[in-house]
Amino acid sequence: MLHADLDAFYASVEQRDAPELRGRPVIVGGGVVLAASYEAKARGVRTAMGGRQARDVCPDAVVVPPRMEAYSAASRAVFAIFRDTTPEVEGISIDEAFLEVGGLRRIAGTPEQVAVRLRERVRTEVGLAISVGVARTKFLAKVASAVSKPDGLLIVEPEQEESFLLPLPVERLWGVGAVTAEKLHRLGIRTVGQLADLESSAAEELLGRAAGAHLHALARLRDPRPVDSTRRRGSIGSQRALGNRPRSPEELVVILTQIVDRLARRLRDGGRGCRTVVLRLRFGDYTKATRSRTLRSASDRTAVLLAVAHGLLDAAQPEIARRGITLIGVSLSHLVRAETLPPELPIDWSDGERLDTVLDAVRDRFGAASVARAAQLGRDPGWSTPLLPEHE
Repeated sequence: MLHADLDAFYASVEQRDAPELRGRPVIVGGGVVLAASYEAKARGVRTAMGGRQARDVCPDAVVVPPRMEAYSAASRAVFAIFRDTTPEVEGISIDEAFLEVGGLRRIAGTPEQVAVRLRERVRTEVGLAISVGVARTKFLAKVASAVSKPDGLLIVEPEQEESFLLPLPVERLWGVGAVTAEKLHRLGIRTVGQLADLESSAAEELLGRAAGAHLHALARLRDPRPVDSTRRRGSIGSQRALGNRPRSPEELVVILTQIVDRLARRLRDGGRGCRTVVLRLRFGDYTKATRSRTLRSASDRTAVLLAVAHGLLDAAQPEIARRGITLIGVSLSHLVRAETLPPELPIDWSDGERLDTVLDAVRDRFGAASVARAAQLGRDPGWSTPLLPEHE
């Protein structure tokens, strides 16, 4: 199977659309870095870094505002190529997917030949570089694409799997974040091979039963998961990194409103409604928390979802004031098809429904930034960044 991953996606779209940016360090997002070109990354710029710090380490960087509509359009074009390559496509974010190509040998050639053509088509038809890993399992294919970056292709043959994976840093394992890596390092475990040398019971004792068993299985090259092209998305979400400066309650309300506005439109565009609104917070000490509320009936109305999200934020404001905040996000879960939504009484939401319809039509024609709420005037547009794929 293949793991295909677009390189420095947002920044690459900006460089594609503005030739004068090519070869230059590009930062997407001003207050917080949403994405950085490889030229900026080489100078030390990292995603989620504060804008001021990013400009300090790379003073000649070109800072551009995010254009989420352009990124979504590019993603849709790339995924159309994926699905033209094979019907077995599992999107895992806006810019990456797994593709099962093992059954295409007779009609399309070897997996390597399929991967070469895929990369050529994405470059020619969409104008973007994409890295591809080819391997027997999803996990190995994902690691191979990461190792091949930027703009690379790496094939891991079955007889090469151990020699490829075991010397890699343990951070390459899918699911090892900073906290888990630090725990393993303290125990002298720095490579995948060192983790694989443990007994499964020892890994479970160190990392917890579920996480330990999962990571130990990956380290020993066991990953039976197939590409799942039928899996329906159970939620959609967006978040915004806020940096470390203090944020007033009013600022947070504006940012939250922007996020919910965008998510509600995505719900309606996809013919969906949702029953549960989840508020996601990361505090000043980088600990995380979630707050949620489930509606009695599913809805796709912006006003309904905003009211719930604002209520969750209001309840969290005392804790935010005490601990600070570095990230805010919203997820809409328990999605249902629009045709299953219960009919609403006209006296309750008919005006809101008409307003949603009109605003969606205006933004479809003139762009997402063509209409804004009065509270947003004069402020950083602060487009939220997707947590989950824009596609199904």
